[in-house]
Amino acid sequence: MGNLYDHLRSHVQPALESKLEEFALLGYGQVSEQELWNFLHKKKWKKAGEDKRVSQIVEDILSTKVGEFFNFASVEAFKGAEFSFDNEEDLKELLK
Repeated sequence: MGNLYDHLRSHVQPALESKLEEFALLGYGQVSEQELWNFLHKKKWKKAGEDKRVSQIVEDILSTKVGEFFNFASVEAFKGAEFSFDNEEDLKELLK
């Protein structure tokens, strides 16, 4: 899935690396650059026609909070989960 800002990714690479280092320092080292980039696409840059400067994109990256990223990641994981409340085992797993 292409995005309006993909062509700027190499320009904002230092900001992405900085944010991932911050996540790692906070104990969230398992976040990949692609996961962070996907979050930015789907949450910060969801208005397709919005034209941002590189400085605004960097600000969006650096202002990303761990909590908002993980809330997004949790919802995405839940959307992708194959489970049904009709399945008793799945319901037991959820209620653990």
